[in-house]
Amino acid sequence: MFIKQLLNQRLRDAFAAAQAQGLLPEGAVPEDTVERPQNPEHGDFASTLPMKAARTLRMAPMKIAQAIAPLVGKGAEIAEVAVAPPGFLNIRLHQSWLQRQVEAVRREGERFGNAPADSGEKVQVEFVSVNPTGPIHVGHARGAVLGSTLANVLDAAGYQVSREYYVNDAGTQMDLFYRSLYVRYQQALGQAAELPPEGYRGQYLATLGQQLAQQHGDRYLHLPEREAVGQLGAIGLEEMLAAIRADLEAIRVTFDIWFRERTLFADGTYDKAMGLLRDGGHVEQREGATWFTSTRLGDDRDSVLVRSAGTPTYFASDAAYHYNKFKARGFERVIDIWGADHQGHVNRVKAVVEALGTDPGRLTIIIAQLVTLRRKGEVVRASKRTGELVTLRELVEEVGPDACRYFFLARSPEAQMEFDLDLAVQQSQENPVYYLQYAHARIAGILRNAQERGIQSFEDGDVALLTAPEELDLIRRLLELPELMASMARSLEPHHLPHYALELATAFHWFYDRCRVITEDEALTKARLKLMDASRVGLARCLSLMGMSAPERM
Repeated sequence: MFIKQLLNQRLRDAFAAAQAQGLLPEGAVPEDTVERPQNPEHGDFASTLPMKAARTLRMAPMKIAQAIAPLVGKGAEIAEVAVAPPGFLNIRLHQSWLQRQVEAVRREGERFGNAPADSGEKVQVEFVSVNPTGPIHVGHARGAVLGSTLANVLDAAGYQVSREYYVNDAGTQMDLFYRSLYVRYQQALGQAAELPPEGYRGQYLATLGQQLAQQHGDRYLHLPEREAVGQLGAIGLEEMLAAIRADLEAIRVTFDIWFRERTLFADGTYDKAMGLLRDGGHVEQREGATWFTSTRLGDDRDSVLVRSAGTPTYFASDAAYHYNKFKARGFERVIDIWGADHQGHVNRVKAVVEALGTDPGRLTIIIAQLVTLRRKGEVVRASKRTGELVTLRELVEEVGPDACRYFFLARSPEAQMEFDLDLAVQQSQENPVYYLQYAHARIAGILRNAQERGIQSFEDGDVALLTAPEELDLIRRLLELPELMASMARSLEPHHLPHYALELATAFHWFYDRCRVITEDEALTKARLKLMDASRVGLARCLSLMGMSAPERM
């Protein structure tokens, strides 16, 4: 149990005891009233329980607080519970308990911050899922970093997490891609061929066409066009997926499953989902097309499932895909991370999930807003290399994967963000990536220095010697990570992690500037080395969850 949970429980027990003793009338106890106060002079934690209970109990908050405070079990953790107007309960922790947490953090090691592994809910996080018709662009990378970090957090919180990329390998856009690639292949062999009016015109496709011409010669020119387009398209699809996979791995984004849209049609899932919608009365025939009557479920308009030409829409595939997620594979919770251009699809997907027999509350859709790149104060609109959209690969080459991950994660997904390319490569305290990683490297350097000075072990260090305000503040900051992890797993907001990591790094630098670690006082040195080791654990854990490296030297 985390300290915040423990304090909440102690307060609930004290509330019940006060009622049993007739000090308080009957009434429900408010939940989760403990927070960290903005002013540390008020204590380590503060509770608003008396103020929240005042209306229900019809008592003044100060009287409720005065009844509860003496009954809070002090124990090993709590040193004092004080009452403050207009009805706060201010809680101070025992200094000795805080000091002992240095040992607890070190014991936890790479598991520090994890929740007990018995929650076990089966959760799918589906993210990126860009059509395999071109390279990953900067805009896609934001959702990639958000999804992978969120999956890391949920993993640490004890969920069974599956990371999934949905490969749209069916439908109109893929047909256009296949035909565009065939034209580029023809052109590479000197044939006169024109791209379809809405075909893909990026330089990457011309390059791929040349590559296929070099590898296969003119063999596909001797096949019927339909057959040639199909065979070349299949090769091109795998080439694009391999490039997408490589680009994502460059920012340390990987997936457990690459789910192919075509399998929904091949294994009967699509037919089963459409049958359920028809049987449930959620489908109408209009204007020769098949419509999902989502307005009956609260959406603002109905949506086409099957066009008048008989071809299913992307929405029909989405319906079958979500049926597969919940019913066929049994995910208890599904989290979709989409780009800003999909904002308008949220309600209808929620509606179709409900129509297919699943509580729409089990589906969470997170929209990642647009990204603007800036260099020297100017907006970067196109790649220097190609004049087209800036690709993820180019961004990684310029600023590195750590900066990509930190900056894409540091803003909440609903906020539009500006990515400062100059700041991302700056080696100074102004760059949060450098500042954070330098803290970890500095700690590693302190521990190396201790060994070089002959301190081979500090296991006998006495943490009771850690009494300086800077030492205790650093311990307090370390202990916020487990609470933050639990909060992020509930709220699905991993953007709080980089900010906490910076606060932890700042607490370390504050300590380092004021407290010398290795001194003539051997006992104090060993105690502070234990604190440094615990700080290393905390910083490394943050960096790992964010998918960033933890350098030993800089």
